Amino acid sequence: MNKQIKPQTLLSTLWIFVLLNMVFRDLHQFGNKGFLEEMLTGVVNGVEITDELMLIGGILAEIPILMVLLSRILKDNANKWANLIAGVITIAVFATAIPSADIDDIFHMTIEVAAILWIFNIAWKLPSLSRNTNPIS
Repeated sequence: MNKQIKPQTLLSTLWIFVLLNMVFRDLHQFGNKGFLEEMLTGVVNGVEITDELMLIGGILAEIPILMVLLSRILKDNANKWANLIAGVITIAVFATAIPSADIDDIFHMTIEVAAILWIFNIAWKLPSLSRNTNPIS
């Protein structure tokens, strides 16, 4: 790996990678026979698509989008915890899709989870404020 890449830049880039995989996985579903017809009924995989569900989905999709920015601008300690928390939430969201996942969904989720595990590894190594500053006496 290129040691000249700042951890914040690599974190941001990995979140872009995760996000692109998520978007492609979702767009890829349109190629499934009958998927558009199912969407037009308002029920997908037995789940009624409501405005509230769309809002929750939008909020959950915003997490990786927000992490692209936050990974670059937060200080190390906040960056560490934001990436770890966002990664856990994102993996949990992926887990909810497993019961209805087909083989290509599993393929993309595997890549996304691997990238998030890499994010965990990088974020965990970020210096924490408690180690960088002397306690006030």
